[in-house]
Amino acid sequence: MSAILSADDLNDFISPGVACIKPVETLPQKPKDNENPYEVTTEDKVEPENLPPAQISLTDCLACSGCVTSAEAVLISLQSHTEVLNTLDAFPEVPLTESPNGTAVAGTEGIENCKIFVASVSPQVRAGLAATYGISEKEAGYMIDQFLRGPSGLRSGGKQGSGFTWVVDTNAMREAVLVLTADEVSESLGQSSVRGSQDAPPKRPILSSACPGWICYAEKTHPFVLPHLSRLKSPQAISGTFLKTVLSKSLGVSPSQIWHLAVMPCFDKKLEASREELTDVSWQQGIDQDMAEPRQPIRDVDCVITTRELLSLASSRGLSLPGLPLKPLSSKYNISFPEKSLDTFISFQSSPSEQSLATGTSGGYLHHVLTTFQARNPGSNLVTNRGRNVDVVEYVLMSAEGQTIMKAARYYGFRNIQNLVRKLKPARASRMPGAKPLAGRRQPVSRNAAGGGSGSDYAYVEVMACPGGCTNGGGQIRVEDAREVNGTSQSLDAAIESESLKPSPHEQRAWLARVDEAYFSMESESDLESDGLAQPISIVDKEARVHEGLQRWSQFMGIPLSKLALTTYREVESDVGKEQAPADETNRVVELAGKIGGGW
Repeated sequence: MSAILSADDLNDFISPGVACIKPVETLPQKPKDNENPYEVTTEDKVEPENLPPAQISLTDCLACSGCVTSAEAVLISLQSHTEVLNTLDAFPEVPLTESPNGTAVAGTEGIENCKIFVASVSPQVRAGLAATYGISEKEAGYMIDQFLRGPSGLRSGGKQGSGFTWVVDTNAMREAVLVLTADEVSESLGQSSVRGSQDAPPKRPILSSACPGWICYAEKTHPFVLPHLSRLKSPQAISGTFLKTVLSKSLGVSPSQIWHLAVMPCFDKKLEASREELTDVSWQQGIDQDMAEPRQPIRDVDCVITTRELLSLASSRGLSLPGLPLKPLSSKYNISFPEKSLDTFISFQSSPSEQSLATGTSGGYLHHVLTTFQARNPGSNLVTNRGRNVDVVEYVLMSAEGQTIMKAARYYGFRNIQNLVRKLKPARASRMPGAKPLAGRRQPVSRNAAGGGSGSDYAYVEVMACPGGCTNGGGQIRVEDAREVNGTSQSLDAAIESESLKPSPHEQRAWLARVDEAYFSMESESDLESDGLAQPISIVDKEARVHEGLQRWSQFMGIPLSKLALTTYREVESDVGKEQAPADETNRVVELAGKIGGGW
């Protein structure tokens, strides 16, 4: 959920469920022995209790199915900037040298207790930093690179002087996810077959799966939508799989020695990184099967921090982000990727991503599907129908003859998501003999109203938990944070007491517009640099290039692409009110943490 809009639009905020295993209220105390048990106690005689705030850890949230909120409503105590600092201080870096052919080679002696630190950064994070410090989105990227890899950043302090060897942009792998999404929709419509019979496509309509808050909500409350979820991993997850697989094989190190940090705009990404489906178990084949004792799974993403926590990370090291050079690092700090055939595939410079108003603020999944099908149908026309609010939009692709080719939609925010799942709810069987099944969803009131259809006629729906999309993620820098870091307000403690830091709804909307402007600026900057000389890449050429890169990755690892790029989902059944065998609660939590692979 978004911290920016939850205060402005309380109807869109979903609080923790009453079945949470960490209750926020306690029962009244039993009457004392000397009190009359037949006396009725009125409210004025009840002494108020000052209860401590509930402390809910990530393990608690994953162990309980009674909570229907996003991870932002939970006090996540792990996967923080403190874990990043502790890991950097605990492990020295694996020594890397350049081979004669210009690729990285790992040392062979004394590297058992060393790690290779890699990071992936979301474009929404760069947009948040750009809006905060009044710089361009590209300069924000330089700032992050200097901080994570450069000599003036994290390497300038700490016990080991460790820093990150490679910092990649999630846009590189997002391009792969976009192309695979269009393939998935094509297969569901019967227009192509790219997976094979063993991997059937999701049911129509296909619902996007890149938002972990939406996935958590679906698994815990609406399991009937799970067959509709896209099987593709998110850009964060597939970036982690790519880095762990390629680096471990090419450098000859264990995946456990590669520590992957993801910098994201969303707290829910911490939950995604903790999923047992996103570990090396999903792509390892036959390894460790003959071992006497099974080992713990290794997560593809070891830690996730948000944009706001990136500021805390710099503050904990005593560093000032705006004080870092806003230019690329010197070439002597650039270590070539160990596998040249895949270097160009992950290089963001070789595959610039479009970020415009048409694509939206959440990666452009729906936009890519629509433009792909429009390119396959020359002369087709796209009709846009706006919903009751800006976060619901319906698209209809019409042929030149006026026939409907496909329908798609966008639903942002939990209030709109609830309307979507109502439309997808299956019909209920009537208990009356001979009666017809009862409709499980509301019938459309008007055919022209966006979002008024049944939902089953959509081919694809882009679903995001945050109103406004990913630039409005709960982990993004807020207005009050920007004021504090720029020194434009009084001290934080005094401001909290006077509540002068609380922004108005107008300030919140203006701030979000500023972040969106920085996010969309990437396209304009690339256009200025090319000066109109470079020709845009066609959709057909882009698809061919992405498919070629994915095939090289699969062949290099000797692993089917389905194991590298696809994931699964499962229904989270509530055990509240059910009889359970008595068990040690500590052992249950330890077992859960081990299953997740975090070793917490």
